[in-house]
Amino acid sequence: MKRIALSTLSLALLGATGVAHAQSSVTLYGVLDDSIQYVSNVGGKSLYNMAAGNLQGNRWGMKGTEDLGGGLKAIFQLENGFNPNTGSLGQGGKMFGRQAYVGLTGDSWGTVTVGRQYDPLVDLVQPLTADNYWGSTFTTAGDVDNNDNSSRTNNAVKYTSPVWGGFQFEGMYALGGVAGQTGSGQSWAGAATYATGPFSVAAGYFRLDNAASAVPRTTWGGTSDGTFDGGLENNAYQTAKSIGIASVAAQYVVGPITTGLRYSNVQYKPDAASGFGTTEKYNVGAGFVNYQVTPAALLGLGYTYTHGNGDATATYHQISLGGDYNLSKRTDVYLVGAWQHANGNQRNAAGQVVSAVASVADYGFNSSSINQTIVSLGIRHKF
Repeated sequence: MKRIALSTLSLALLGATGVAHAQSSVTLYGVLDDSIQYVSNVGGKSLYNMAAGNLQGNRWGMKGTEDLGGGLKAIFQLENGFNPNTGSLGQGGKMFGRQAYVGLTGDSWGTVTVGRQYDPLVDLVQPLTADNYWGSTFTTAGDVDNNDNSSRTNNAVKYTSPVWGGFQFEGMYALGGVAGQTGSGQSWAGAATYATGPFSVAAGYFRLDNAASAVPRTTWGGTSDGTFDGGLENNAYQTAKSIGIASVAAQYVVGPITTGLRYSNVQYKPDAASGFGTTEKYNVGAGFVNYQVTPAALLGLGYTYTHGNGDATATYHQISLGGDYNLSKRTDVYLVGAWQHANGNQRNAAGQVVSAVASVADYGFNSSSINQTIVSLGIRHKF
């Protein structure tokens, strides 16, 4: 990463105005991740395309700190998402759609930030899952539990504690901003993690509310982005009154082997303005094993089980494989792939209950059958 420090001249000029300054810095950073991808059973045919952001979402950003003295610092981060194949903005065309926040941090009391941010489950639980290493190819069908970070939260106030003996926690609340309807569109979340030696565990809960409506809704409109980046698995529930996500994950490292398990329970709840009438529940169980073959080479195997029931009942089994090789500290090449099998029934975006079809992870390619395979050969560069 490149660091751009304030120049001596700038500090001198600022000092001349009577403002005292300690050491400050701004970091410019980014990730470029792109691949050639094969997808089976798309309209009954094979698809070959360019696919960006397999291991990590493409981004560039700036983050900085200003030392205010006495262990207190001002911090900020602005992060843009984009598609390197088209040059278009990500996150619905937002300039800084990935993150945009400012705050204060203290050595003894923790950090408070305000703005567009990730929720505490993304910060503390997701790092212990396979998605942290292998990205989209190892995540949940439809990303129904936000394991692949589909959601960011606007208008959010977040507190992050210091680490005390391996324990840390976060809390977040996002204001809906509707006069007379405090709960309309609001979000709130809390999570905690504990690490001791080779073992780490984390758990949390994330509640996303849709905007209140006196007429039937047609889409999601809360302060938190909806978790609807996949195929048919959960697209029918964008009119939900609320989404509740409870997640727990654990990880154990012994020598070159890292193993992890996780479980999520997700509930899409309706109200009178929703396009469905019964709560849809998803139970997600997943595990992975990584093997660090050499300091430069990593192999991974993962399995994800997703079961929906309530409004519609469907099950998705997904097996994922990955290999990653570092050409340098900043550049690596990778080969990742997944196979998914679906059975049961699911509700489609038009509101009809139909036979379930496969759709690997959250790529959004609905299979023309109950099976689908995706393979991506790519390169990633960080700066």
